Amino acid sequence: MQYVRALWRRKWLIVGVTAVMVLLGLFHTLRQPKIYAASTSLIIDVAAPRVLDTDVKEVMGDERGNYWANKEYYQTQSEVITSRAVAARVVDRLGLRTDAAFLGVAGIQDEEARKKAMASVDAVSLVRSRITVIPSANSRVVRVAVEDVDPKRAALLANEVAEAYIAENLALKLKTTEGASVWLEERMGELGSRASTSELDLYKFKRSADVLSLSVNGKDGEQKPSSAKVAYDTYMAELIAVRTKMAAVQARVDAMRQLRKSAGPDTEHWAEGLSEASEGALRDLRNKVLEQRTACVELSERYLAEHPKMQECQGKLAVLQQELRRSLENLVKGAETDLAAVKANERTLLERVGQAKAEAFELTEKEIAYHKLRREAENDQRLYEMVLKRFKELELSGQLRTSNVRVLDAALPNPVPVRPNTRSAVILFFLLGLLGGVAVVLGLEVLDASVASRADVEEKLGLAFIGAMPPLKPEDGGPADLFIHRHPRSPAAEMCRAIRTNLLFMSPDKPFRTVVVSSAGPAEGKSTVVINLGMVMAQTGTRVLLMDTDMRRPRLHKAFGVPDDVGVSSLVVGEGSLERAIKSTDVPNLFVLPCGPLPPNPAELLHTRAFSELLGKLRERFDCILLDSPPLGPVSDALVLSKQTDGILLVLKAGVTQREQAKRAIRSLRDVKARVIGALLNHVDLKGGRYGAEYGYNYRAYGGERDEQRTAT
Repeated sequence: MQYVRALWRRKWLIVGVTAVMVLLGLFHTLRQPKIYAASTSLIIDVAAPRVLDTDVKEVMGDERGNYWANKEYYQTQSEVITSRAVAARVVDRLGLRTDAAFLGVAGIQDEEARKKAMASVDAVSLVRSRITVIPSANSRVVRVAVEDVDPKRAALLANEVAEAYIAENLALKLKTTEGASVWLEERMGELGSRASTSELDLYKFKRSADVLSLSVNGKDGEQKPSSAKVAYDTYMAELIAVRTKMAAVQARVDAMRQLRKSAGPDTEHWAEGLSEASEGALRDLRNKVLEQRTACVELSERYLAEHPKMQECQGKLAVLQQELRRSLENLVKGAETDLAAVKANERTLLERVGQAKAEAFELTEKEIAYHKLRREAENDQRLYEMVLKRFKELELSGQLRTSNVRVLDAALPNPVPVRPNTRSAVILFFLLGLLGGVAVVLGLEVLDASVASRADVEEKLGLAFIGAMPPLKPEDGGPADLFIHRHPRSPAAEMCRAIRTNLLFMSPDKPFRTVVVSSAGPAEGKSTVVINLGMVMAQTGTRVLLMDTDMRRPRLHKAFGVPDDVGVSSLVVGEGSLERAIKSTDVPNLFVLPCGPLPPNPAELLHTRAFSELLGKLRERFDCILLDSPPLGPVSDALVLSKQTDGILLVLKAGVTQREQAKRAIRSLRDVKARVIGALLNHVDLKGGRYGAEYGYNYRAYGGERDEQRTAT
């Protein structure tokens, strides 16, 4: 709100700055040359019309299928339109390098100077600076706008820029196609030579390898393995079968040996664990042994061992057992023989596998080299065919002169200038002036170091705010010092009464009897405050004495029109009487004690015992004494008086007294331990000042001049 009030207080400054800016802007705008604009509408397709087959691709103009790719494409086209190449085509076609009007040097009368000026101007850059590309949203239409001081030339330039862009686009396409064709033609020769060389190398390798074909193609183009690989696979299959059989025979032999070892060499019972023992002749032989053993057991029950029948039976049993053992041994030997045969077969197969493997490896190495050469030959042939096909396509597409750009609407001269826009310029400068005025006011407010409001007194000076006094400007031509006496119902009188009330309530139990009124600097209105404050105090019936202690520039006697021959200085030095020195005034209960003759040493005079005794006598005769003293800044008289009175009241001129000056005065008073009652703001503008805005009311609206006039009538 402080800044808002500052803006309102200095509103005329803002209005003045704004008016000056508007006038300057209007003057500047009217002095500017008129600029006309013309635009040509173009339709830019992503790709040129497809005349050839869809399989024939051009070097430039690939179709783009997503939003960001199209956006990038149209942004690129905008850069091409404003490029130096397009502008150079326009300059060359229209001969703008020698057009003095276009180059802006037509006003030069001297021919040599004009030629030099024309040579120093870059016509291409000048054209580029006047081109503006304006794309239409969600469409393929682009407007090419050109500005110029001549409306007809602006339209001509716009149309020529469009034509130059189409020509440049086509030339760029043809140039790229020609470059690609030249490159493809060079590669085609190289690849053709390489394809022939690769086929010849393949043939030479087959002859050197002494093979007709290293691999056989089967059905559906699949390749069959070579003979060496077939032989190797066959031997490996036989080897696996032999090793499988050998493992079975080895297991059988090991089982027989283990059974025989566990049963002992003289018994045939180990053969019971063999599967062969239950088959054929061996089974019959085992049955005979069992039968004979059973018969011997039966005979042993009837005969002794030495009996002939027992011996005969035992002999037959021994023969059968011997036969059985021999058969079993033959069985084991047969298994061992089979095992040996199988191992011999394995060794033979291993040798054959090794030979087949070596042959396969040798053949595989040749096959790898063969396939490598064949792949190179096939790749060279395929590249040659691809380059040849692309070369023919570009040769055909290069003969086309189609473009993806079409003119939709040609530019026409526009008689209405686009610049300067007087209305927009005035609005702009109005806003700039308004902002500038606000900035100036805020800057002044920030830089303002004066005391101008109650907040400044209380927050920045740390003093009690006693009240404020407005400027006293009497309209009747009378003196300003007696304004309140002549206008008791004026706002100034009401404000002065408010000051009186504040002083009374600041010390209700012990009212101030002697008060020094001073200021931080000269000409801040302290004498006027003393006079008017004394008047409103006297109106309450209080005997008030106005004591002029400003022995350097006294003015109380002039305000009341009383003689100054006897006064304070006379009484202090013992000359004259108190009754003669005190003068009565037209205001009841208000008296004045003038300064008297000016002494050479005012400060020493106020510091004497005689002055203290004089002040004591005056306290006995008057209820309140107001001492008008010199300012605190230049002299020390007020400091001397502040120690002999009840307190000192500072008068600060609103908007004039600087805060640092006031702080120095307050610091000097506190150094001597004087009682500072508070501060009073003088010369406050109630209509536009901070004080009136802070208090939020108008004294004129309540008890103003109407009440005063009504009282007078």
